[in-house]
Amino acid sequence: MTGRSVIVLGAGMCGVGAAYHLLARGFDVTLVDRGAPGGETSYGNAGLIQRECVEPHAFPRDIRTLLNIALGRGNEARYHVAALPGLVSPLARYWWNSRPAAYRPIVRGYEALIRHSLTAHAPMIAAAGAEDLIARTGWTLMVHSAEALDAEAENARRLSRAFGVNSTILDAAGFAAAEPAIRRPVAGAIHWTDPWFVRDPGELVARYARLFQRLGGHIATGDAATLRRAGAAWSVDTEGGRIDAASAVVALGPWSDRLLRRFGYRYPLFIKRGYHRHHQGGSGLRAPVLDPQAGTVLAPMARGLRLTTGAEFARLGARPTPVQLARVEARARQLVDLGAPVEPTPWLGNRPCTPDMLPVIGAAPRHAGLWFHFGHAHQGFTLGPATGRLLAELMNGEAPFADPAPYAAARFG
Repeated sequence: MTGRSVIVLGAGMCGVGAAYHLLARGFDVTLVDRGAPGGETSYGNAGLIQRECVEPHAFPRDIRTLLNIALGRGNEARYHVAALPGLVSPLARYWWNSRPAAYRPIVRGYEALIRHSLTAHAPMIAAAGAEDLIARTGWTLMVHSAEALDAEAENARRLSRAFGVNSTILDAAGFAAAEPAIRRPVAGAIHWTDPWFVRDPGELVARYARLFQRLGGHIATGDAATLRRAGAAWSVDTEGGRIDAASAVVALGPWSDRLLRRFGYRYPLFIKRGYHRHHQGGSGLRAPVLDPQAGTVLAPMARGLRLTTGAEFARLGARPTPVQLARVEARARQLVDLGAPVEPTPWLGNRPCTPDMLPVIGAAPRHAGLWFHFGHAHQGFTLGPATGRLLAELMNGEAPFADPAPYAAARFG
């Protein structure tokens, strides 16, 4: 063990991104996970590196939306009643942080990371030989009424003025020409042109991990729950035996809180679950399309057309209840030529969310050599390389590319 040795716990996009940037700074890095890199939350998303997502998803504040969620009328969100007691406090804080006065500085902290999302991915994509997975097509938001199109167009212009993100506003004919596979007419669409689409998100993480190994990094199969302090070292058990390192990085996504409770930390993480399933058949979509009425993204992936769902608020490990996916599949059959499902059962994943919508990045407040890199909510796939770089800069004593204060581990007490 040397003073430059690091264990990174978690081989999703955030863990791999941190491991890559630490290795590039001369650290001796071992990436530890119970499964293969990219096999958990990083696998199951819409496959977008969302450069346009400069504002995190705020808690709804209008009564109509809240009632629709409470009564199960919409498909953008649902909840398990059994999970509500544990959700009251973090969701109340989430709601409070979504007030305009609180939300504005949160957006500044969020956008400071998002603006680096493409430039952080680009060199890793090139070095990993992953260009075949990338389509620089952006994605499209379907809009179903003229009134809604006016509102979405004004929002797109606002974001362009404020943050420089780019979009094209399409009328009904323009959208029909852009996505002829969509069978139902709509009022128009917003084509966000900056984001990149990844045809196989899990494979991109796997290629990043193989790049990390080629550059001299180590990958081990092990149980993060065995993390412990052993004198001056941090230790974890793996299939190849115990590994000791001077530092440890917790990048376990939704499982981070469970591990850190053993060390006396109580982070107010809450879980937004999501489902997806691939379908056969030639959908003909040229880029991912979001249908807000169904709360789904239709993404033309390598394995077929991936249908995603909105958020499900549930306990970590609770039984699957893919109600939203059934609604999504029924809606998708109206929109496109949808074939049979590829998987016999839907995929289910968990997204780790914080009440202030910002990730936790930085040193543990009370344990030397322990570092945190989690809480990215819906944007771990987008942000993992950028926030991994920020963490590596902090651990290496460099001047960070962004002010780390908004993401500090001590902000929750």
